[in-house]
Amino acid sequence: MAGIGFELRKLLKKDSLLGLVQAYSYAGVIGSGPWVLSIVGILMVGLLSRAVVVPEFLITQFQVSVTYLISTSLILTGLVQLAFTRFISDRLFEKRDDLVMSNFNGLLLWVIGVAGVLGLLLAFTLFAGLPVIYRLLMLSGFVLLCGIWVATIFLSGLKMYRAILLLYALGYAVTVITALLARPWGLEGLLGGFVLGHFVLFIGMWLITAWHYRSRVTISYEFSRAETRYPSLMLIGLLYNLGVWVDKFMFWSWPETSDAIIGPLRASVIYDLPVFMAYLSIIPGMAVFLVRIETDFVEYYDRFFDAVRTGGSLEYIEDMRDEMVLSIRQGLAEIGKIQTLAMLAAIVAGPAVFAVLDISELNLPLLYIQTLAASLQVGLLALLNVFFYLDQRRIILALCGFFCLSNIAFTALSFKLGASFYGYGYALSVLLTLMLGLWALDRKLGRLEYETFMLQ
Repeated sequence: MAGIGFELRKLLKKDSLLGLVQAYSYAGVIGSGPWVLSIVGILMVGLLSRAVVVPEFLITQFQVSVTYLISTSLILTGLVQLAFTRFISDRLFEKRDDLVMSNFNGLLLWVIGVAGVLGLLLAFTLFAGLPVIYRLLMLSGFVLLCGIWVATIFLSGLKMYRAILLLYALGYAVTVITALLARPWGLEGLLGGFVLGHFVLFIGMWLITAWHYRSRVTISYEFSRAETRYPSLMLIGLLYNLGVWVDKFMFWSWPETSDAIIGPLRASVIYDLPVFMAYLSIIPGMAVFLVRIETDFVEYYDRFFDAVRTGGSLEYIEDMRDEMVLSIRQGLAEIGKIQTLAMLAAIVAGPAVFAVLDISELNLPLLYIQTLAASLQVGLLALLNVFFYLDQRRIILALCGFFCLSNIAFTALSFKLGASFYGYGYALSVLLTLMLGLWALDRKLGRLEYETFMLQ
């Protein structure tokens, strides 16, 4: 999220209620992630289509299809997102802005090519018996989403947050409106609206990037050189995204918890909607995370390392280290407070929401535990962000590896223990990863001055 702190600090300097609301609004939308916004769009399309699309099962097929597109595209592009972000950060630090757009285009070609090939293979194998239009729309959606996740890398580097928010609003508005207008055409109409909206979003993101990072060279591949690949970041991106989604895939594939929806795609009625509703609760937590970590922590982080580079006094360096620690504690505490409120809101509003969506109240405990898990995940994200600032890639890789493997193990255990334990596997995995991360961060900050000076 490099760069967002500058805009947030500018808004907070207004010292007014409006500035505070603007700062948290920007942070909430930017930080919550486009895939959370995609969930909102999918749910809106489904809710507003119930009166027109016949049979209603087509709505479920649409929502499940899009969910698979989002999850698989995130996992695939996770291999390049962080590594390419680091590459771009290094080039901007070197004042070589002319390499940004050409390498962005080069990476887009790679990602779109790989996504296209994988999509075509699946279209002619696992999806072979389905209508051609459906397969073409799924292929288009998969390729577009892969491009959007890569393009999102640049959003934090751009400071035109109002334009970015308007672009997101436009993209998802086109998705919802077009899908609703195309409801008479059933599943293909809904998917067509989804694809068109995300095409508008992708083109808009590309145009904004091209306008700000102009280059004489159209395509280049400096990012693919051995010294700029950052394999640890590639593994981190893959393991983290896989860790987030692996329990969902397990519930989708487990016969006792899932049903066949369309072709090879399966869904878990008892697991999916409570999980996605829980993830909507992280928006306020992500806002607090960005405002506190990207303003308070980053301010003292910059002062600490500026003092190290310029020969500041040991007393001043230690003071800045202490302020860094305090800002981390305060940030995590505020995340805990706001997500506690989100948890209480889920408990209070859960029965009414389930009644509106015609979902059995027997699934309410799953909503509660998943809301807790999502809240813990916000804390984990904040922790990983601090480690990224400290360039502790080995620790991050170990935490993401543990997160992924423990999620698999605990989710499998929940299958054996029975339905009353569903969701606890993911929650326990996030909790243990967060606890390990806090322990590692405490040790790292205690040795920060020594490692800064002696391990260079």
